[in-house]
Amino acid sequence: MIKKRYFLVFFGVFILFLSACTNQNSSRLDAVSKATGVYSESEITNIDGQSMETYAIIFLYSYHHGNTRKIANAIAPIINASIIDIEGGVFNSLEKYELIGFGSGIDSDKHFQALLDFAGNLPDVQNKKAFIFSTSGIHYEEKMLQDHETLRNILQNKGFVIVGEFGCLGHNTNSFLRFFGGMNKGRPNSEDIQNAEAFAERLLK
Repeated sequence: MIKKRYFLVFFGVFILFLSACTNQNSSRLDAVSKATGVYSESEITNIDGQSMETYAIIFLYSYHHGNTRKIANAIAPIINASIIDIEGGVFNSLEKYELIGFGSGIDSDKHFQALLDFAGNLPDVQNKKAFIFSTSGIHYEEKMLQDHETLRNILQNKGFVIVGEFGCLGHNTNSFLRFFGGMNKGRPNSEDIQNAEAFAERLLK
């Protein structure tokens, strides 16, 4: 009787886990399928929503809790960059930008597919300076570089020169973690933001 009870509990948890994974994958597919529009120069705005003339730009996909957006918002003012939320569009006008950033959360050891597809659809360039950033559930330098590899290869094949990479922890409620409040709650924190700002200062140099 006790064994049967444990089996039922285990089976119930397993069903909840499968349901969470299915819902998450469905949401990802919906988000990726929206990337069909084209941005014009007039749609470029800064973090305050005002039109601006800049020579740096950040392409952002912030999916869950706005983790990566916090990092983008910390970097943008320092390098005087506009931020483009890539969900819902493609971009084909890179000539005037001297520095281009690409950032999203990490999903299955790489940037979100929406950002990878977006980067893959960009026109080829010649020695454009670019930087990569991310937030993730688990972060250390070696893992960050491995997680960035897919996007880095796409950009380098397009003709970009990677001049910097940044990563930090982000609040993660993927899958079954949502039932326990997730991990890394409160991240990115103030220290992460300061580190992102220091990274942006290094980009200027």
